[in-house]
Amino acid sequence: MLDVGDLRKGDYIVYQDEVYRVVEANKHFMGRGKSGLIRTKLKNVKTGLIKEVSFSSGEKVQEATLTYRKAQYLYKEGNDYYFMVLDDFEQFALPEEEVEDAKYFLKENLEVSLVFFEGNPISIELPTVVELTVVETEPNFKGNTVSGGGKPAILETGLRTMVPFFVEQGQKIKLDTRTGEYLERA
Repeated sequence: MLDVGDLRKGDYIVYQDEVYRVVEANKHFMGRGKSGLIRTKLKNVKTGLIKEVSFSSGEKVQEATLTYRKAQYLYKEGNDYYFMVLDDFEQFALPEEEVEDAKYFLKENLEVSLVFFEGNPISIELPTVVELTVVETEPNFKGNTVSGGGKPAILETGLRTMVPFFVEQGQKIKLDTRTGEYLERA
């Protein structure tokens, strides 16, 4: 059992005999020591429907029992992303709705973890750091490097992010997949 106060985006729980992924979890406290509310948005992994649920702080929910298998991203066809499990070479397709924002970090042959519930893939878990190539950014000019800040860049997967002024088009950079932020040059 998991305390609802510990719910985070991306957690999987069992609620009303269905498995849900936490899309959002916000804590709201009443004044002066009164207990609070945990307002959540939960996405049903089977139907894809999102429902808003409020829990009282201190309530418990059941964590979903998931299995993780190492896999490799192969390709995208239409609306589906294809992955191959590395231990038995079985292939699975996940629709774009399940891949969500992870699609901006997927490159062919990238190793990920496929998340399974009752033998069916329901999501993917990315490595913490990925390398991507900058395909479009403003050119650098003298004097920019000291001021700090950054400039917008578009990466090979379509992800838009901010990079330091010294990063140029065609360079490979490392990104944090949790935040989408630039870490360093590759």
